[in-house]
Amino acid sequence: MAPDSAVSDGASEHGEVMASVDGDAYLIADISRDGAWLSMPREQAPVLADRC
Repeated sequence: MAPDSAVSDGASEHGEVMASVDGDAYLIADISRDGAWLSMPREQAPVLADRC
């Protein structure tokens, strides 16, 4: 059985992901795919320095 994946063969190597703050929202989007985005309140967004 093939794995259930939204990424086609080789597409994961060519995706382009961007992040932005828009008002009180933190947005992350894969601009190489339609509808591949998420948002969260800015105060709930993870801080990169806390993860390193």
